[in-house]
Amino acid sequence: MPRIKKPRFVSRYPTITAFVPRGMFQTGEVILPVEGLEAIRLSDFEHLDQETAAKIMEVSRQTYGRILSEARGIISEALVTGKALIVEGGAYEMRGKHRKRRRRGGRNF
Repeated sequence: MPRIKKPRFVSRYPTITAFVPRGMFQTGEVILPVEGLEAIRLSDFEHLDQETAAKIMEVSRQTYGRILSEARGIISEALVTGKALIVEGGAYEMRGKHRKRRRRGGRNF
């Protein structure tokens, strides 16, 4: 039996939840978990090192590196193959005073 994933902390739910190829036939879709988008945001947009970003998400540096690698793989698959990129689901918890716990599929605990 697999271990239950510990929730990763994210700053906010993304305002844009889908990216669709324009000007070409869509060949399918891939799902990017919310915590994957948060890892991309922290590393590639905010330019934080992995150790600092891992502390923000409250995971180990190794776990953060795995989340980031998986997210980059999903994004590259969408870009190279012309698939729609949908941001949803995952094991995350919102940071702040109105914290909500989320689990795969977006259901509350």
